[in-house]
Amino acid sequence: MFETLQKATLDKIFVLMAEYAADSRTNKIDLGVGVYKDPQNNTPIMTAVKKAEQRILDTAKTKTYKGVVGNKEFSQAIVDLTLGGTVDAARIRCVNGNGGTGALMNLLFVLGRARPKGRIFISDPTWPNHIPLAENANLTVNSYPYFDAATRRVDFDAMMQVIDGLTSDDIVLLHGCCHNPTGANLTHEQWDIVVASLKRTGAFPLVDLAYLGFGDGIDEDAYGTRKVASELPECMIAFSASKNFGLYRERAGVSIAIAKDSATADIVSSQMQNVIRGTISQTPDHGAEVVRVILEDKELRAEWAAELKGMRERMKRLRVKLADAIRRKSNSKDFDFIAEHSGMFSLLGLPGDVVQKLKTEDGVYMINDSRINVAGIPEDRVDELADYLLRAAG
Repeated sequence: MFETLQKATLDKIFVLMAEYAADSRTNKIDLGVGVYKDPQNNTPIMTAVKKAEQRILDTAKTKTYKGVVGNKEFSQAIVDLTLGGTVDAARIRCVNGNGGTGALMNLLFVLGRARPKGRIFISDPTWPNHIPLAENANLTVNSYPYFDAATRRVDFDAMMQVIDGLTSDDIVLLHGCCHNPTGANLTHEQWDIVVASLKRTGAFPLVDLAYLGFGDGIDEDAYGTRKVASELPECMIAFSASKNFGLYRERAGVSIAIAKDSATADIVSSQMQNVIRGTISQTPDHGAEVVRVILEDKELRAEWAAELKGMRERMKRLRVKLADAIRRKSNSKDFDFIAEHSGMFSLLGLPGDVVQKLKTEDGVYMINDSRINVAGIPEDRVDELADYLLRAAG
């Protein structure tokens, strides 16, 4: 049976994780894997999460199935958080996803049924997993320009040249905030222009909302998603609780579909449930229940929001410190974009041989396209990291 198979390409992020773990150097720096790091280089459990888990442990009476749609109260709490009451609830349907990736899979599979072999336009660059997810859903992947490698900012004019040319049969995948891998994000005014274009062409938006609250705050980060959802007749949103609740391994996500009316929404819901039943049967619930408990409790929600703010502000502080250190040492503004970006990532624009040199000579690990996880910057070694980057880049 297996003689027909060839070895699949391993995900570069997990390969890098293994290399970092095997590196015995005590001064190594992990800027690779996309998880939040605290000043001790740990990915902590948020205190609000621990309290919610204890409450669940003390009160739970069963581990029976929640049903194919998953934890309905979790979904509703996420709809309230992300959309803020901007859309008529009669048009909204949700199912839980196996993390943000599972939420995307549910939605993409439904879109692949609605438009078999249909064109989906994904930003260039993007999170690498977007492409196989879309291909596995029977969609045809195309790209739209997004990032100007020279300025390290959004190439909005080039992006809109493609977006303006889409048709009502096309799908466009948009990063809701905190673009991965670039860290360069649309302004509110640019979101307005994108939505006006989609309204004009009828192209269908799918929003990947994996980092809500990691950029400038919940409401600020949700601006584009809410603009899409409130002004267009149809859209889909994939929400992940991995980053903003620190629930990475718990796989908590929500697939949100917004249709033109309630009857159509019921049809889409039936399709999403059919996808889940035919793939994973049921979604995990622990992470979903943790989020539900937090968002439905005033004190826990406030504690979570304060923790999230602390994480966000720390990443902003690290951005400014690294950009300042590089400017001070090089007398150049070439890396000032790091402070201008937002979210967890920035794309440095270093060639592959420089990235390799940083890894082998200095123990600085980053993805081979030079994406760095800002949260991994050791705050007490910013000057040292700046020296490594400048020396390797020549």
